[in-house]
Amino acid sequence: MTFHDIDPRTPVIVGVGQSSERIGEPGYRRLSPVELAAAAVREAIADTCAEAAAVAAAVDTVAGVRQFEISGPGAPVPLGRSTNYPRSVAARVGADPGRAILEVVGGQGPQHLVNELAATIAAGSSQTALVFGSEAISTVRHLAGAEDRPDFGETVEGDLEDRGYGLEGLFSPFQAAHGLRGAPSQYALFDNARRARLKQTREEYAAGMGALFAPFTKVAAANPHAAAPIERSAEELVTPTEKNRLVAEPYTRYVVAREKVNQGAAVLLMSVAAARRLGVPAEKWVFLHGHADLRERDLLDRGDLGTSPAAVMAARHALDLAGIGAEDLAAIDLYSCFPIAVSNVCDGLGLAADDPRGLTVTGGLPFFGGAGNNYSTHAIAEIVQRLRARPGSYGMVGANGGSLSKYSVGVYSTTPTEWRPDGSAALQAEIDAWPAVEQAVRADGWGTIETYTVKHGRGGDRTGIVIGRLEADGRRFLAMTAEGDEETLGLLGVGEPVGHRVYVRSFGAGNRVTTDDTRMDELFPL
Repeated sequence: MTFHDIDPRTPVIVGVGQSSERIGEPGYRRLSPVELAAAAVREAIADTCAEAAAVAAAVDTVAGVRQFEISGPGAPVPLGRSTNYPRSVAARVGADPGRAILEVVGGQGPQHLVNELAATIAAGSSQTALVFGSEAISTVRHLAGAEDRPDFGETVEGDLEDRGYGLEGLFSPFQAAHGLRGAPSQYALFDNARRARLKQTREEYAAGMGALFAPFTKVAAANPHAAAPIERSAEELVTPTEKNRLVAEPYTRYVVAREKVNQGAAVLLMSVAAARRLGVPAEKWVFLHGHADLRERDLLDRGDLGTSPAAVMAARHALDLAGIGAEDLAAIDLYSCFPIAVSNVCDGLGLAADDPRGLTVTGGLPFFGGAGNNYSTHAIAEIVQRLRARPGSYGMVGANGGSLSKYSVGVYSTTPTEWRPDGSAALQAEIDAWPAVEQAVRADGWGTIETYTVKHGRGGDRTGIVIGRLEADGRRFLAMTAEGDEETLGLLGVGEPVGHRVYVRSFGAGNRVTTDDTRMDELFPL
């Protein structure tokens, strides 16, 4: 395949851009999310080396990734927001697209949108499409109480394809009632299940998490857009201190995604025909060789809580579609909100934690920054630049959303290739047919711990969360510790709780777990 005989409808990435600012540093401008995204889009347009006004005028589709503040009902918006984020950004750069999309919640969003819009271009329904996102969480929190705080609110007219939050299966009142209100506690359950399966001690597993993420800090330290450009040792990352407090065991603050960022990123896609018409040099073109989008079973339905086979299936399928193996990749970025998101894919693809190619091109979510749902737009931008510098090489982006729930993958190269439809639908049907674990919503009696975590509040309060199986019938239960139950917290805080026998009882407020029936009666007299 050459540039000359390729189908003119073939989608190519022709421009990428990033923007950022850090409070207290020279040049800090208190930019809004719209302004951060617009700055990244301008960079992406300039990256094409074509006439900027002509490129902006050619954009027929814009797709915005949701900020955290519009990712759930009732989320606070202290500085205001746009009523139509995608069109606000488009207007800033002189674009007037016929179609505007606001994507669902989840870190898979950027890669999913690239996959989707590339297919739309290949089908002839679009010629030029922009994907972008941004977060100004650091600025919003910094200025929320300031007398001179800016107003980021704006009303923008125009059609908007708002896809909603997309939270179905990712969050439930039942889980929230048992302490699973945030990502750290949910992911901690997965990492602790994986540790138990590997038969590692707490100390061994913590050392492994530190060794996995220490190289990420080195990449972040060299990245001008990183929110925390500080190189740290493996030991420093996992050793609890006043600054690096425990969040949800086994996690300290340094190994979880950093949400306080001011960052924007954008990816510009075109058909080959549009790229030629607008004068984008062929050496700027990057092709999507492989792609996949899959969804895992809901959290409590999964057979093994220490893995996400759907994510591995997505990565393997994208590589198969590209006709290469993981060993052929020159650049890799695996979504890294928590260690398990990286190690799960490494386990499935046979990648070593210390792979000399590295497992991130940005520095990862805890160190580069977890730019809300938009992190992987930055990863795609970095991958594109690396592949242009090494023509003919391959790079892969793995984007994760929810609680190891949604996984989107892209395999890229400057090597020309025509569009290849993926087989994600057939794979998803296979996943959906996997048997679900039977659950006990109201759980009573003796059980065995499958996995667990202990959440640590800023004030020193602790809450234990347990997923287990009832001895009587093998059904899975979710339970939490009672307030003040130091005995059960002690069980969860040392040694190996997984496989340990516990006692659970149901109440109107949910299930509670204790070390035995005697302790349950002490805490909750009948």
